This record gives sequence, structure tokens and C-alpha cells, in this order.
Amino acid sequence: MGKRLTTYIMIALVLGLVCGLVLNTTIGDGGAASQARLETLAGYFSIVTTVFLRLIKMIIAPLVFATLVSGIAQMGDTAALGRIGARSIGWFVCASLLSLTLGLVLVNIFQPGVGVNLPLPPTTAGTGLETSAFNLKDFISHIFPTSMVDAMAKNEILQIVIFSLFVGVAITAVGEKAKPLVGAIDALVHVMLQITDYVMRFAPFAVFAAVAGTLTERGPKVIGQLAYFMGTFYLSMFILWLVLLGIGFLFIGGRIRELVRYVREPLLVAFSTASSEAAYPRMLEALDRFGVPPRVASFVLPLGYSFNLDGSMIYMGFASLFVAQAYGIHLPIATQITMLLVLMVTSKGIAGVPRASLVVIAATMPMFNIPEAGLLLILAVDHFLDMGRSATNVVGNAVASAVVAKWEGGFDPPEPVDSEPPHAPRGNGPARDVDSFRDI
Repeated sequence: MGKRLTTYIMIALVLGLVCGLVLNTTIGDGGAASQARLETLAGYFSIVTTVFLRLIKMIIAPLVFATLVSGIAQMGDTAALGRIGARSIGWFVCASLLSLTLGLVLVNIFQPGVGVNLPLPPTTAGTGLETSAFNLKDFISHIFPTSMVDAMAKNEILQIVIFSLFVGVAITAVGEKAKPLVGAIDALVHVMLQITDYVMRFAPFAVFAAVAGTLTERGPKVIGQLAYFMGTFYLSMFILWLVLLGIGFLFIGGRIRELVRYVREPLLVAFSTASSEAAYPRMLEALDRFGVPPRVASFVLPLGYSFNLDGSMIYMGFASLFVAQAYGIHLPIATQITMLLVLMVTSKGIAGVPRASLVVIAATMPMFNIPEAGLLLILAVDHFLDMGRSATNVVGNAVASAVVAKWEGGFDPPEPVDSEPPHAPRGNGPARDVDSFRDI
């Protein structure tokens, strides 16, 4: 179904663009009444997108738990678990610094905020975003769940990872007595992937609704007003893609080109829905077809969703300096480097926060005397920017998973990227009862 679903999503994306622009042109006349009608119509479109994203959130917690526990149990070696974790975190830190630095460098080169003639809001204006200063105590304590039920109910991925680590390591320590539990968890992996199949069949409708609703309400004008800012940011993300894929090539060679082909569907889902979470289930399957061992993918990917959001990283540096340029505020290089480090630390405490990138930026800018109300300049186009950020997050986590897999001994045999595999999982005999996710 993979190739057909990708085609349907592309068709839905184009139809959504056309439908949204037609509705905005025919109904909108610039008046308050017509704008209210457009917002109402966009609200109806958003119902479809909201339902799809809720279904995705419904899948994520049990899928992360089942795949991670299953992977750890099959690993059978806590030393290997620690090694994979250390290598993953090391890669995430380096990738985050790279993304932030590239954003700061490119915004200084392109200077999209210089000469902005939009009326700036008063410095006392708020953004409507709830912000709070980074607190190391709260961040560390928040990592550990008080209740697994509460963590799953709130989709706190990092807390689910911590609990899953305890369960997986305990299963390994118990040994033969835990074998029935391992079988049940492996079965849960299959059930969740089957549910994923059902949910993803709804993706083209959600993509159509998301794009049509946004353009119906806002029209092409909102893009034109900040076209240079958006254009330079997308160019910056494209450069980041080239850098990440180039680094990936150094580790896995020519297979990096194959990786892009395998992850094109989750990438497209993330881009069109502006949600990295929407791509998570498909990412697990795509990485498995590519050959990343499930014990690696099931550990690296959920961690990456908390610590390796490269698209969000480059946006934070880029947008912060854009606002400073728009206000005519000059920041010395030393101050910009300090800002980079602050963003690097602060961003690790906001996994799962809605519009997390904007929240971090709004909390950080006052430290450098940049009015946070300047974010109102880009709030109107943030959805379109979020589409690119989400897609970049997918690329970054795909490269991270592939590189860690290479460090851990290489890849499993790949499956055809657009294959229609049987309903049974891949395996290499009794030692791998269920060590691979079924392709849907």
C-alpha cells in the first residue's frame, strides 16, 4: 500500500491547495463578515485533521511501549542498551548544535528581518503563548513518571521511554519466567501496527483538510507578506537536509539515498499535516524495511522525538534573530552564541508542548532584550513553517537511526521500498520470533 498511499497524499495535497485558494478567492472580499465565514469554513475542515491527529495520538503511547520493550527484551544485553543510548544522545546533542548554529549563520547571511516594513506591535503586547523559564529541577523530575497510566494518557513520550526501559531490563533479568509476557508484548506490536494501517488510510483526507482549511482562512496574501522570510528559511532547511544527509553518507555510504526513498511517505505525512507525531508509526515501519534493526529503531526514534528535533532547532535560531532584525536590534556574535547555548538547553525541556518552538523562542528572547511580541510577525505563517520543521525532524531522526544502526553492527536485509509484504513479520528463525515490524 506504501506507493499508492504516497500518491493519494500527493493528490490530496494538490487538491487541498486548489480548494483552499478557490474558496478564499470566491468567499473572501476583505470584509469582517466574509472573514468570519472563511474562519467558520476552515473550522469545518479542521474537524477532519483533528480526528486524524487524535487517532495518531491514540496509537503512539502503546506503540512506543510495545516496540521499545520488545526491542530491549530481544537485545538481551543491558550493556548494549547503554551503548545505544549513549551513542544516540551524543548524536542528538551534536545534531542540535549543528542545526542551531546553521540557523544563526544563515539568518545573518540572508538577513530576512532587515528592512521589514510591517507595523510592529507594541513591546508590551503578548503573544498568547504560555512561557516559563527553563528549570533544571522541574525538567529532570518531569522525565520520570509518577504513573504509567498518566504518562500514556498525556502521551509523554520521554516518560513512556523511561518506564519501558525499566520493564525491558526487568524482563531481561527475569529471563525464562518472563517469556509469556514477551510473547504478549510482541503480539501487541502486531496489533498496534495493524491499527496503524487502518488509521493511515485516513491520511489523504486529513492532508486535504489541513491544507484546504489553512488556505481557506488565510489565503495566499499571508504567504506573500513574509515571502522572503519563508523562502530563506526553507532554503536554510534544505541546506540542513544536505548537511545531515552528507554526514549520513560518511557513515553509511550510498545507502543514504535509499534511506530517503524509504522515508518519503512519513516525510510527506509530516509535511502536509505539520505534525512530526503523525509520521511516527510509519517511520518505524519505513526504517524496518530499510534494514534498521527494530531493537535500534524502537529505542532511537522515541528518544529522537524528545531530543533530536533538527527542524525545530534551526527554526529557533533563525526566527529569534529574524525578530531582532525586524526591530533593528543588533546582537554581537558573542551574544548570539550565548543565545544558541540557551536555546540548546531550554529546548530539551519542552517535548510534547504545543507549538513548542514558539514557546521556547518566546521564553528565551526576553533574556536578550528582544520583545517577544515580535513573534506576532510570524505567527500568521507559522503553520507553513511548521510543515517544513516537521519534515526536517523526520529526516534528522531517520539519519540518526540509520547511523546508530551502522555503529551497532550494520543493517538487516532490506525489503523493497514499495513492497506488499505478507502479514507475518520478518525473522531469522527462533532467535527472532518477532524482531521486526510488519510493513503495511
